[in-house]
Amino acid sequence: MTYLVQYNKKGCIGAGACVAMNPERWELLQTGKAELKGSKEKDGMFELEIGEEELEKMKAAAGGCPKEVIHIINQETKEKVF
Repeated sequence: MTYLVQYNKKGCIGAGACVAMNPERWELLQTGKAELKGSKEKDGMFELEIGEEELEKMKAAAGGCPKEVIHIINQETKEKVF
């Protein structure tokens, strides 16, 4: 099963919770915004497809975000997982 991570970089305040929870996929930039490593920009949103093996760490990163700018969608059912 695959999941789509959507990240609204404009809303990011650089708290760094995502980096602390999942440093393999998140990095804090000099600009004070987080970057989702490996993502592609699409209509102002950054998107990344992940597998089941990354889901729990990505959910932890999304859950730690104080601005709630990270969302995860199940590609099969189109349901929002987080």
